[in-house]
Amino acid sequence: MGDVAMTVPILRTFRAAYPNVKITVLTRKFFEPIFSGIENLEVYHADVDGKHKGIFGLSKLSKELRRLGITAVADLHNVLRSNILKKFFALRGIKVVQINKGRAEKKALTRSVNKNFKQLKTTHQRYADVFTSLGYSIDLEKHAFPEKTPLTSEILKLTENSTKKWLGIAPFAQYESKVYPLELMVKVIEQLDQEDAYEMFLFGGGKKEKDILNNIDSKYKNVINVAGKLSFKDELKLIGNLDAMLSMDSGNAHLAAMYGVPTLTLWGVTHPFAGFMPFGQPMEYAILPNLAKYDQIPTSIYGNKVPAGYEKVMHTIKPETVIEAINKL
Repeated sequence: MGDVAMTVPILRTFRAAYPNVKITVLTRKFFEPIFSGIENLEVYHADVDGKHKGIFGLSKLSKELRRLGITAVADLHNVLRSNILKKFFALRGIKVVQINKGRAEKKALTRSVNKNFKQLKTTHQRYADVFTSLGYSIDLEKHAFPEKTPLTSEILKLTENSTKKWLGIAPFAQYESKVYPLELMVKVIEQLDQEDAYEMFLFGGGKKEKDILNNIDSKYKNVINVAGKLSFKDELKLIGNLDAMLSMDSGNAHLAAMYGVPTLTLWGVTHPFAGFMPFGQPMEYAILPNLAKYDQIPTSIYGNKVPAGYEKVMHTIKPETVIEAINKL
C-alpha cells in the first residue's frame, strides 16, 4: 500500500503538466480511493486472485487494457507480473518503461561489510524518471497538495467534533523489526493523553491489531481507535484532515504524506537513505535508533532481515524523544 500511495504525488504532478493525457492506473480494487481527486484518471482493477491470476489471466488482462487504447506503459512496480505484462505489450508494439529500483546501490547500502552509507535517489524520483523516459518530464518541485476534503457524517460521528489537535498514530508495520515496542508506544500515548492537547486516532488493520487498539482506546479519554470503524475511503479523508501523523516506516506514513500532513516516522533496521522517506517530509521528522550502537543499519530495505543482536533496535528510541518531537511539531 505504501508503494501505491507514493505514486500519488507523481501522478498529480503529471496531471498538472499534461492535462490532456489520459491516465489509467492498474491496481487492486481496494486501492482505488487512494487516487480520488486526480482528474482525468481511471483506475482499472487487477483481479490477480481471480480472473487475472497466472500467465493466462495476465494475457487476458493485457487484452482488456489494449482495448482502452493505451499508447505507453509506465511500470512503477517491476515485479514478475508486470514483467509478464511487458512481454504481452511488446508483442503489440506498446512501449513500456520500467522503474530502475537501484538494486545494486541498495545492496551496497544494506551490506554489513564495506557499507556504502549514503542517501540514495528517492522512490518518488525513481517513479518520476519512468515518466521522463516515456517523454513526459516531471518536476516534483512543482507538486501541489490538494485542499482538505470535507468530513463525512461517519467521520464526524467518530471524531465527536473534537476541537483539539488531531494526531494520527499508526503503530504497526509489515515486519516486527519496524514496529516500535508496544509498551513504549503506550507510554507515549499515556503522556500525551495527560497533556490533554490532542485527539489521538489509532490506525491499523487485522483482528489482532484491532484488539490491541481497542484495548488502548478503552484506557484513555483522548484516544479513538479508527480500525474497522470507517470505510477505507473515509479513513483516507480522516488522514487527510489530521494535524500530524506518527507512524512507523510503513504505508500509513505515505498515506498521510500524500495529503501534505506533517508525518513523524520511527525507524528500526531500515533507514531513510534507502529512498522511502515520506513525500515532502524533512529528514528531521525521521526519528532514528542509536546508529552508533547498531552500525549495520540499514540491514535491509524492507525490514525483513534482522542480524543477531538487532532485535531490540527500536528500544533505543525513548518515549520522551517521541513526545518531544510531537510537541515541537
